[in-house]
Amino acid sequence: MQKLNALRKIVESGLVAVIRVADIRQAALAAEACAEGGLEAIEITFTVPRAHRAIEELALHFEGLPILLGAGTVLDPETARIALLSGARFIVSPSFNAHVATLCGRYQAPYLPGAGTVTEIIRAMEGGADIVKVFPGESLGPAFVKATLAALPHAPLMQTGGVSVDNVGEWIKAGCVAVGVGGSLTAGAKTGDYLSITRMAKQFVERIAEARGR
Repeated sequence: MQKLNALRKIVESGLVAVIRVADIRQAALAAEACAEGGLEAIEITFTVPRAHRAIEELALHFEGLPILLGAGTVLDPETARIALLSGARFIVSPSFNAHVATLCGRYQAPYLPGAGTVTEIIRAMEGGADIVKVFPGESLGPAFVKATLAALPHAPLMQTGGVSVDNVGEWIKAGCVAVGVGGSLTAGAKTGDYLSITRMAKQFVERIAEARGR
């Protein structure tokens, strides 16, 4: 049930907050700001120095709360295992890795690898991907998602890259089960303006709900 519950959380919330900041202190504060804004799926990328420590701290901080914590920019099974042992409950990668897929299957953690072509999307699904991250999404556009889903209506796609408050509705309406949002959401971390992250998170929640007709 752990895997099913995690996937349900990602799809129902419609947004994964991608925390890619300078250090673990910023990561913790940005994640807390996202949670306060109503976001329930939060990804700490392994581009953050000592990312596993940030995941450990946040896993304890969010214990008992409806927050799904994941790890991003996971390139190999070794990193994936460290992330899962640190408290991550889903794994995101920029590309598909069969060994990471196997490990995630073993521990029943959703695996969300990136893909930039229809061939890559199919291979990822065949290899065990639970949701395929359209990446880099800003160079593909909603039209790519629509065209892909016309041929593969069963493909669970999550757009990542280039998502903003102004265009998030386009990706949802194109058929994405969720979006991954980084810089346009967490930019305030650079200046210590975490309230702006909370405000932005609330706007994303509202726009996704509008796009879904809620």
